[in-house]
Amino acid sequence: MTDHPPDHSPRSHGRLTISASAAPRDLMDGQRVKGAWTAKVITLFPEAFPGTLGLSLTGKALQAGLWALETVDLRTFGEGRHRNVDDSPAGGGAGMVLRADVVARALDQAALGTPGREHWPVVYLSPRGRRFDQAMARDWAQGQGITLLCGRFEGVDQRVLDEYGVAEVSLGDFVLTGGEIAAQALLDATVRLIPRVLGNQASTEEESFSEGLLEFPQFTKPTVWRTRVIPEMLLSGHHAKIAAWRKAMAERLTRIRRPDLWRAYCAAHGRDPDEDQEQ
Repeated sequence: MTDHPPDHSPRSHGRLTISASAAPRDLMDGQRVKGAWTAKVITLFPEAFPGTLGLSLTGKALQAGLWALETVDLRTFGEGRHRNVDDSPAGGGAGMVLRADVVARALDQAALGTPGREHWPVVYLSPRGRRFDQAMARDWAQGQGITLLCGRFEGVDQRVLDEYGVAEVSLGDFVLTGGEIAAQALLDATVRLIPRVLGNQASTEEESFSEGLLEFPQFTKPTVWRTRVIPEMLLSGHHAKIAAWRKAMAERLTRIRRPDLWRAYCAAHGRDPDEDQEQ
């Protein structure tokens, strides 16, 4: 027995406690570099962030203030005592649709302090959107930031997307239960292109899609592993020949695995996509 009253205070269970607030939550412990590229994510699950973005190089850059991440909790803009954010589809059908008025309030909150769309796109993660690619990541990284709207259920009322001119972007031809995973993938691809985030700019210049080609094969020690040997050219020390070999391998892999990329690459370089590239 004890004379002390029972403690009914909430337990964190090792997770960050999120209090209801319409203000964006800044997911940084350190100081933000002035003018740092900033991502604002509108979501029903702010606790999902930073997720993997808080790890490794992107996480170190986040804490160093080289980029910033804020979450806007969509639930705080919900209707009524229960903060309802969705309703049944007009015309009938399965599932629920995020309400235009609720999403609009969240978009208005996220827009505070942001410049025009030329430097700060507003994007809804949607399987029907334009497919995300490396060129889009480069464009976004050159701006001042981005606002991402994470959908749930059957999607978002089309009227608010039209009213606010929200762009729709897809991670690929498949469907997720929500936009949070897609948002993290898109942000990772973009943030790593921001100067000083990776530390070695050459890494982003040599990887897949940087020149419209897949990346060449990579090798490291040991020189011989299970009878498999590193290609002799890579051990020659002849940098020009190594560069030529890597370019040839990149072209060959792209032609075989991604004919669509190969055709686009050839068109951009005035080459015949049907030319023999076997090495």
